[in-house]
Amino acid sequence: MNIVILSKGAANYSTKRLKQEAEARGHKVRIVNYAKCYISVESSKPVVRYKGEDLKDVDVIIPRIAASLTKYGTSIVRQFEMQNVQTITSSIAIVRSRDKLRSIQLLAKAGVGIPKTVFAREAADLDDVLEQVGGAPVIIKVARGTHGNGVVLAETRKAAKAVMQAFYVEGVSFVVQEFIAESAGVDIRAFVVNGKVVASMIRQSLDDDFRSNIHQGGEGLPVKLTDEERRTAQKAARAMGLSVCGVDMMRSERGPLVLEVNSSPGFAIESVTGKNVAEKIIDYAEQVAKAGRRKDKVGA
Repeated sequence: MNIVILSKGAANYSTKRLKQEAEARGHKVRIVNYAKCYISVESSKPVVRYKGEDLKDVDVIIPRIAASLTKYGTSIVRQFEMQNVQTITSSIAIVRSRDKLRSIQLLAKAGVGIPKTVFAREAADLDDVLEQVGGAPVIIKVARGTHGNGVVLAETRKAAKAVMQAFYVEGVSFVVQEFIAESAGVDIRAFVVNGKVVASMIRQSLDDDFRSNIHQGGEGLPVKLTDEERRTAQKAARAMGLSVCGVDMMRSERGPLVLEVNSSPGFAIESVTGKNVAEKIIDYAEQVAKAGRRKDKVGA
């Protein structure tokens, strides 16, 4: 097969692993910097251009779209879709996953456990916002953020109101979530491929930081999921329409709670668990190329 990996850099570890596994199976692989692609829009003739040539004769694409380039990156993925090129992750599913409110709404609709959450912008009813999530301490997030950036722990009501007012002044929409004390600084990443959890790790902050993201200095260790946690990860992936994703969960007194579903998860989990995640993704890409596009059933 001819596989195109849409990635900003060939030196990226995840990109290198995907290329390595694809070539080991005899596929031709091209790494394309989607940020340098451009599209020619003409009736009944969708074209993706890169370095002065049309990108054609592509069997399947593997999008690795950075959060900061979601809008542009998904427009490139969409153009491939218009050419009937198969993709392991649809453009609309990537967009869903990057919108915190939209993803939380979809998870809640599907019956997936999530922390109590309020999405807000105006500063008029801050007291009621806090009451809806059980009062301080609370987690306050910028509506669009990644790798633990734009996330604040407000330990008192006064601090929470100050943060929300600051976001309001800056015209920033924000998400307020209950603080799960029993899971502070710890979360679980379940890597899902084609409806199955292929690897899982627990992430622990190395200091008193409440965030456990490896990008924030957290440490990852392999973990065996409970049956409920495994089902929750699979259900969250289905709710988002993502066949390849990382599901981040917390262990709480009322069961697993999903924090986020990442449509372009990193591959640090390979070195932590010893599991060959890249191979599973290439195997799935082969299936997608042969079977054709699946209908998106989420509808939002």
